[in-house]
Amino acid sequence: MPPLAYFENEFQPVADCKISIMTHALHYGTACFEGIRVNWNDVESDLYLFRLREHQARLLKSCKVLKINLPYTVQELCDLAVELAQRSGYKEDVYIRPLAYKSSETIGPKLHALEDGFFMTVTPFPPYLDVEKGVRACVSSWRRIDDTMFPPRAKVTGLYINSAIAKTDAVDAGYDEAILLTADGHISEGTGQNLMMILDGKLVTPPSSDNVLLGITKDTMMTLARDELGVETEERTLDRSELYMADEAFFTGTASHLTPILEVDSRPVGNGQIGEITRKLMTLYFDIIRGKNARYREQWCTPVYRRS
Repeated sequence: MPPLAYFENEFQPVADCKISIMTHALHYGTACFEGIRVNWNDVESDLYLFRLREHQARLLKSCKVLKINLPYTVQELCDLAVELAQRSGYKEDVYIRPLAYKSSETIGPKLHALEDGFFMTVTPFPPYLDVEKGVRACVSSWRRIDDTMFPPRAKVTGLYINSAIAKTDAVDAGYDEAILLTADGHISEGTGQNLMMILDGKLVTPPSSDNVLLGITKDTMMTLARDELGVETEERTLDRSELYMADEAFFTGTASHLTPILEVDSRPVGNGQIGEITRKLMTLYFDIIRGKNARYREQWCTPVYRRS
């Protein structure tokens, strides 16, 4: 079966989905999107979409920022995602991307008086970073875009040039990932991930006011740390130097799952190995996203083939 997408109100082969080179979103980055992991459970021969409703709700919030009006409710978007996964027939981990965009074929940087478009794709997608081995990160010389410039809370395509330039500079310098700071020098996040640290036994992470995306995986980790491991959690402004003093650190995100950070700016994090709390969270998380944990299964996991 050829790869499928939902485009122009119907399911069709990706090869048949075309947009014009004059599309507004292509020229000005006027689009917003989500990334939704769909995880294969080989014991049950089923796929599970993780926290599907939260992702689709965040998409609609991002649309408000760009003045995009989608003719879908959260539930309708969820139903489309499940049907797309069903029709595609994958039996491996995949990634669903709904994207809303300004579809008018016109020139001019604006949001008003433009038509809106929408599509949803699904594709196999391995871990974005090396989850098992961990990564080496550096603090980028580029600063995270500020809410006074454009709200980082929205997943807007045009904003990701900020991430792209920091990521490539980090890789060119021999690292795996970059960490961006706010304009006043506090820790913000990675190029496509939230950042979390263990400091003196407490799980800490920057607040949304430090220009971070309101991460769904980040919220998952804070819930698991608090409710399953009894670890105190806190959102607060963090200084760069705290990265060097942390006992453990990791990135979280839909694409990167939970990825341990073993080194920052050529300094080992803790003992330079995956930490105890990080390891426990990884074990919990990877069971949960595949529907293997009864406590969170109904709340967070949406089956694909069991609903067909």
